Amino acid sequence: MTIQATIEIYSGGYCPYCARAKALLNKKGAPFTEYDVQADPKQREIMMQRTNNARTIPQIFINNQHIGGCDDLYALDRAGKLDPLLEQPA
Repeated sequence: MTIQATIEIYSGGYCPYCARAKALLNKKGAPFTEYDVQADPKQREIMMQRTNNARTIPQIFINNQHIGGCDDLYALDRAGKLDPLLEQPA
């Protein structure tokens, strides 16, 4: 599998769901840009604008498409839909 997608994850420290989401992406060899919304309140504002006011973390975007949180990412993977998303060019 060749990862071509641009992946962004809004996360925070001490967040087990964030750790699980990042672990899955790392397992697939998918590089991502991480924004720590707890350390940078401006990033939380940006995340909420992009997600229609979602407040929970993580919030994941693949090629600027809002995927949702950790459970959503794992559901995509179980359904066999995550790899094709990761292979799409940005």
